[in-house]
Amino acid sequence: MADMKVTLCGIELDNPVIPASGTFGYGYEYAELYDINILGTFSFKGTTREPRFGNPTPRIAECTAGLINAVGLQNPGVDRVIAEELPKLEKCFHKKVIANVSGFSVEDYACTCAKLDACPQVGWLEVNISCPNVHGGGMSFGTSPEAAAEVTRAVKAVATKPVFIKLTPNVTDIVSIAKACEEAGADGISLINTLLGMRIDLNTRKPVIANRMGGFSGSAVFPVALRMVNQVAQAVKVPVMGIGGVSSAENVIEMMLAGATAVQVGAANLVQPCACRDIINDLPRVMEKYKISSLREIIGGANNG
Repeated sequence: MADMKVTLCGIELDNPVIPASGTFGYGYEYAELYDINILGTFSFKGTTREPRFGNPTPRIAECTAGLINAVGLQNPGVDRVIAEELPKLEKCFHKKVIANVSGFSVEDYACTCAKLDACPQVGWLEVNISCPNVHGGGMSFGTSPEAAAEVTRAVKAVATKPVFIKLTPNVTDIVSIAKACEEAGADGISLINTLLGMRIDLNTRKPVIANRMGGFSGSAVFPVALRMVNQVAQAVKVPVMGIGGVSSAENVIEMMLAGATAVQVGAANLVQPCACRDIINDLPRVMEKYKISSLREIIGGANNG
């Protein structure tokens, strides 16, 4: 029997498949389609200290093998998430969940993380210093090793749960930023967030998205994500969650061979709401095909020899 279990910072998961933040809401919406307890866990919608309406519309643009979004971290704010969203989630998801946190200052990150860290449902904090769709925050912290380390230290000072730092691919040297986060105390690294992209409407001759640019995701980014996961996994000792263009059980295996302990699925959920369920159900077949008895045993396998 295929052993799909992995351990993420001391917490055992039934499998490594995790819906990525921003593509799975707060979970209960998808629970109407299938039993989401099949998931390893999931990362809920990016949460900020104060409510955010998000960016002006249009926010979405289709493109070959992917999409561009500039939602802008729309969310009700951490207090309402704790008071309203998590109780609804608790009724349909009986595992620890990943709390994804964004901010516009170091103090924002620390305050929001401290509140979510106190929630029994939260097993991990995922600190997003990589959002390309907001001004004055998000990615601005993730493009400098010093700024990334500062946020990491501030969050670790208030957190008791494992802290993963989510990194942007829109940098020259992602390894130096990952290592700075590790040295500042990060328990793990999540990567990659979206690449910057743009579309222009030929009729209006103007950008499709009101924000002009947005985050490019989808299967087209998988090779870039795989390369960055591999680079970072070889440079740090903490676990890595691989994200970017994953849409099949084969992609999950590739990510794990590159060095990922767990694998997040993003845009595929927006195209096929049952994508994660289908990937998990297909994993035993793919493991048998490639003679894999345990997923734990293949983590970083491509780096041997």
